[in-house]
Amino acid sequence: MNESFLQIDGGAAALTLALAHGAGAGMDTPFMTAVAEGLAARGRRVARFEFPYMARRRADGRRRPPDREPVLLACWREVVEALGGPGGVVLGGKSMGGRMASLLAAELEAEGRPARGLVCLGYPFHPPGRPERTRTAHLAGLATPGLILQGTRDPFGGPEEVAGYALSPALRLHWLADGDHDLKPRKASGRSAAQNRDEAIAAIDAFLGSL
Repeated sequence: MNESFLQIDGGAAALTLALAHGAGAGMDTPFMTAVAEGLAARGRRVARFEFPYMARRRADGRRRPPDREPVLLACWREVVEALGGPGGVVLGGKSMGGRMASLLAAELEAEGRPARGLVCLGYPFHPPGRPERTRTAHLAGLATPGLILQGTRDPFGGPEEVAGYALSPALRLHWLADGDHDLKPRKASGRSAAQNRDEAIAAIDAFLGSL
């Protein structure tokens, strides 16, 4: 993958946060854009990219299901190498993109070339309504420092469920008040989507600063 395929926000920095999109929308959603631009404004370098199925959708307008996991992970690896290798890259993403980032983090650890960190925005701990189908096995032994930002109303995993998971001590959880899978709160909560988004950006910025 040539770097021209990457959307880069921010200037030169010691670390690059690579952000993958979720299953249903591309890298330029208002949420992804706000996070990338918000971090760039704080001096961070952020690289966004799209998986092959989403790039094809952008080209011809046809909706497609996500590529199979091996294809998604192979794409992720191309991005990491295009950005100079895992030692200077923090793997990150929204929902499915974050899950693939965490799987790649585990693979890179096993290869002895770990990424610098991991950031997941709305991790899909399980499918909605199917709490028995957890997607957490690889998270138990992860050594890569990680930050998971999760809404307290996320149907893919809320506080009570996640508290019962065996997660690595290298992973930090940051809960966004009344947030859904996109971290958005209800109006009745007294919180705004912008407040939760800005809190998430600040938490990511602090995490990157700790690496």
